[in-house]
Amino acid sequence: MAERHSEQIANRSLIGVGKVIAVLTSGGDAQGMNAAVRAVVRMGIYVGAKMFFVHEGYQGMVDGGSNIVQVSWESVSSILQRGGTVIGSARCSAFRNREGRLKAAANLLEKGITNLCVIGGDGSLTGANLFREEWSGLLDELAKNGKISNDDVKNYSHLNIVGLVGSIDNDFCGTDMTIGTDSALHRIIEVVDAIMTTALSHQRTFVLEVMGRHCGYLALASALACGADWVFIPESPPEDDWEKHMVEKLSENRAHKKRLNIIIVAEGAIDAQNQPITSEKIKNLVVDELGFDTRVTILGHVQRGGTPSAFDRILASRTGVEAVLALLEAKPETPACVVSLSGNHIVRLPLMECVKMTQAVQKAMDKKDFKKAVKLRGRSFENNLQTYKLLSQKETTAEIPKSNFNVAVMNVGAPAAGMNAAIRSAVRVGITEGHKMLVVNNGFEGLSKGEIKEFHWTCVRGWTGQGGSILGTKRTLPAMYLEQIAEQIRTYKINGLLVVGGFEAFQGCINLFEARPQHKEFCIPMCILPATISNNVPGSDFSIGCDTGLNALVETCDRIKQSASGTKRRVFIIETMGGYCGYLASMGGLSAGADVAYIFEEKFDIRELQANVRHLTEKMKTNIQRGLVLRNENCNENYTTDFIYQLYSEEGKGVFDCRKNVLGHMQQGGAPSPFDRNFATKISAKAMQWLTKKLQDNFQDGKVFVNDDDSVCLLGMRTRTLLFQPVVELKKETDFEHRIPKEQWWLKLRPLMKILAKYKISYQVPSSAKLENIECRTREGNEAS
Repeated sequence: MAERHSEQIANRSLIGVGKVIAVLTSGGDAQGMNAAVRAVVRMGIYVGAKMFFVHEGYQGMVDGGSNIVQVSWESVSSILQRGGTVIGSARCSAFRNREGRLKAAANLLEKGITNLCVIGGDGSLTGANLFREEWSGLLDELAKNGKISNDDVKNYSHLNIVGLVGSIDNDFCGTDMTIGTDSALHRIIEVVDAIMTTALSHQRTFVLEVMGRHCGYLALASALACGADWVFIPESPPEDDWEKHMVEKLSENRAHKKRLNIIIVAEGAIDAQNQPITSEKIKNLVVDELGFDTRVTILGHVQRGGTPSAFDRILASRTGVEAVLALLEAKPETPACVVSLSGNHIVRLPLMECVKMTQAVQKAMDKKDFKKAVKLRGRSFENNLQTYKLLSQKETTAEIPKSNFNVAVMNVGAPAAGMNAAIRSAVRVGITEGHKMLVVNNGFEGLSKGEIKEFHWTCVRGWTGQGGSILGTKRTLPAMYLEQIAEQIRTYKINGLLVVGGFEAFQGCINLFEARPQHKEFCIPMCILPATISNNVPGSDFSIGCDTGLNALVETCDRIKQSASGTKRRVFIIETMGGYCGYLASMGGLSAGADVAYIFEEKFDIRELQANVRHLTEKMKTNIQRGLVLRNENCNENYTTDFIYQLYSEEGKGVFDCRKNVLGHMQQGGAPSPFDRNFATKISAKAMQWLTKKLQDNFQDGKVFVNDDDSVCLLGMRTRTLLFQPVVELKKETDFEHRIPKEQWWLKLRPLMKILAKYKISYQVPSSAKLENIECRTREGNEAS
């Protein structure tokens, strides 16, 4: 959104004057819908439009009356953290008939509404598009029946539709993630992690059934995130003799002392003949063939419940704002669009193209063309499936080719949730590639001391959901140990190196690269995977661990805000981690509904602090009588957390009182989020495949020797794709003094936080942009969910 060419709008109140926008939620509820409703309403009011709720989805539109109400800024207060949808959703058979749509049109015209933001699944969005196509005819019929005047037909001649996809199933083609999917994965993984403890205690097998109907995304992503033994999804049925293979695998796992087995089943799972595979059928198979103590857990609507994750709140907020902009720019000839996520980029796509592609998936499955079904789901789904198969299906020793390469993996820097998932993925992919996999304990310091040992397939069992760093990690840079490290590389005949870590990992590999003229042992391919909650490593929009850290921050903010529900006029000042990088504070502020977030990257002075106090003073005059202020730990050496607390306390006397919290290392701990588990797993697998190619391409005369710039790379996600970037190139993009990239993508989202907190600021509103073609979008692909 912010990446497009834009023009400064001098008077924000003129942009949407005369526009009347309604928002509704339809179909099944999904966590994050409320965040989207909030963003649509507040962005609409920000640009000067009149905003309406349509309660109870299309049913409310057909019934009219009190179901369609004008709303204010305060109407969407305190809903950001709530699951479900506060404006209600309902199945509506009446809207499927023209008579029902005629009533809906009359009810909208009564309020002057000609712009509609629909949050729902493909059925809801298809209904909205039909409504739009019929609009002119509906108006003519209403005029003919005397319900509206001819002037009304002229003034309200076209209906603009923009869709946001709210569905936990992630079954809509054209977007990498739908609103609610990440939160549903959180619920599933919480249950799996809890089940694992009881399964380990009793040597049990658990069959877990998750939602998804005809889409296996939840089952596949959760299987990848927890390292499940087997997964059943409708898009990729097992082979005809799957029963035999599954029994053999479970039996082999028990023989290798594995105390538990997890089997995940999508509720719509089928075999190659399109016959259903039920959780009960799988349980009976395991019990009859192996005699294992087996339990079935059907999660059901638990997956729809709970508070939305930080990812879903940010996705909903970004797409909600973009939906309003799309409505403002819409012309009579503009087709209905859907606001989607492509990698880390918000895009607009033609609604019906996406719907047709979504429907094509089911048609492909009905024809048993499962390869096409997987492909239509998109690159993210395809990569999840490929990575799961790669990591779960151990080949026999005879089947694995011997490469004669030794590859070492290590963690460097502060611990970050997801590091262990990355190491597990690297070790297993390396083994399938035929390498001897060596693990290094305690970072570069451990490497210099020879704290190295070989790992086998089973050595990393159960690592995916473990927080911190099992291998141990240190911040020590290799510059002082170059001779010793070179000696260990010679001793263990290390041919390639994978380093998982934060800024120290990036800096350390630069040290090794620059020391190549003195130590030929460093002339081996090296790859860095960014892993830090601070998200301050150049070359990647996201680091492993930053999603977990962000969720920990947001959960704490939610609890703190809740504690103020019984005490009016209170402002909380919270200090976050992040070093000099303001990612956690900024994205935490957007996710938690903060009033302001102070960061190093955006300079501020005493005048801005006073302006923020005045803003909160005005806020206390409304019915929203609480405030939330975030401060990044190193945002300013003089304006400390204590200083800001004392300033707010003094200036707010008689209006509000203050409390402060320093969150500290609690943001660093805990089990990794589903996003971090899967992101770490996928990029680590990709990194190992890159290392394999580098080793094969540079093996001559019995040894590996590389000395070019692109032999030491960082693998990161940049907007829409995963890229291998030479560290020598990334040096130019880095502020080494403050350990941050010189340019950071998320800074462009900071105005959204202020807009949604009712600051009267100027905003770079994007100029009119063409819709992207769904075919081009699909070809571009994306390799991170």
